[in-house]
Amino acid sequence: MRNMRSVGIILAPSLAVAALVATASIAQVTQQQPVSALKGHNSNAPVDVTAERIEVQDRADRAVFTGNVHVTQAELTLDTPRLTVAYSGGQGNSNPQIKRLDAAGGVVVHSPSETAKGDFGVYDLDRKLITLIGNVQLTREDNQVSGSRLVIDLDSGRAVIDGGPPGVNSSGGRVTGHFTVPQRQQQKPQ
Repeated sequence: MRNMRSVGIILAPSLAVAALVATASIAQVTQQQPVSALKGHNSNAPVDVTAERIEVQDRADRAVFTGNVHVTQAELTLDTPRLTVAYSGGQGNSNPQIKRLDAAGGVVVHSPSETAKGDFGVYDLDRKLITLIGNVQLTREDNQVSGSRLVIDLDSGRAVIDGGPPGVNSSGGRVTGHFTVPQRQQQKPQ
């Protein structure tokens, strides 16, 4: 166990009030930011799927949805042309448990504040991980990061993008990003 040392800071009353006001202002701004469904997403919420066609392969414990597939779980949505749902407890069990969603043909995952796109996607409900592969883009407002592979941990909200091997995509195997900068007012010389 680490030794912890306490450090105290004494502020003059006017500085203490200013510090409290600044802290309250920062807290208020933080609360106004969009809430990410990526961190702490409820992967135990029911999964609703709509599609143009479904093929149930009960012996293999899977169902294949095709044609404008739309998946909703809590505030998270997934859109794809083809989705394979792997489940356990099939073959006559009245309550199968979804284990994994495999999306192909282009995937778009939306949360209240982010959009992630890729060629293929895997949502592992047991591990609470969403993985997108191929031409990946993660967008939040005007900020965008692109790469070859994206892994989102729904427990922590951590997203990791890999660039992939050199020459595989237009980025040359590197992660690229475009970020907006808050506009600052320039101070006039005194």
